[in-house]
Amino acid sequence: MNTTQPTRAGDLQSPSAAFPSTIAPELPSANGGGSKPPARRAAFLLALLFLSPFFWQPATAAAPTDAEIRDAYHKSYRYEKAQNYADAIKSLAPVISAYPQAYTVNLRLGWLNYLTGSFATARKHYETAIKTAPDSIEAKLGHTLPLMAQEKWEEAEAVAKQVLRVDPANYTANLRLAYVGRLQKKFDAAETILNGMLVLYPTDISLLTELGLIKLAKDNKAEAKRLFNDIVTLDPENVTAKAQLSKL
Repeated sequence: MNTTQPTRAGDLQSPSAAFPSTIAPELPSANGGGSKPPARRAAFLLALLFLSPFFWQPATAAAPTDAEIRDAYHKSYRYEKAQNYADAIKSLAPVISAYPQAYTVNLRLGWLNYLTGSFATARKHYETAIKTAPDSIEAKLGHTLPLMAQEKWEEAEAVAKQVLRVDPANYTANLRLAYVGRLQKKFDAAETILNGMLVLYPTDISLLTELGLIKLAKDNKAEAKRLFNDIVTLDPENVTAKAQLSKL
């Protein structure tokens, strides 16, 4: 099953929270068959990563060369690592200018604009990526981030459910669905999701934290206290658990 693995971090909107990669997924072969032979598959994936604009749309401006596309991505990664998100975005300007509907560059610009707090712009890029690759799980998961940041809970819920229809045990989609459910006061539904995921990930801090917050919202203080104590045992510096325990 194609599930996204959890992280230990409890922040649902942080870069460490199982955020989708910027590598485009493999597209099905033209004849609808399965995987490609290794050599062809490797070449195909490399083309998707760097040259996907050439596969999915004609250039609308002077097209950068293959080397220039690679250089643009590499610069973008270096700037992101230095937390210079503005220049990380600028580095990709030649690519997005030539290929405004391309999957990979829109996925990456969605992420980078999310990091800068430009949530409306981030959403537009994710929506373009989804339009180009409608079955992409990573693009849909990415899209939930600016939606949650803008407190568009119902829209984020709808996108998470789209992922779960394809991948029911997807960790990130389930966690975010529970999170937006709690914020919409859909406590029972969110609790059901978390209990199901905790069967798979019994000591996951993010899942336990969300469940503790739901127990607290339902005024089940004894159970909330037990959960937050368990979290502190597993993660002694957990800010949320320590803050809640100080109030109980």
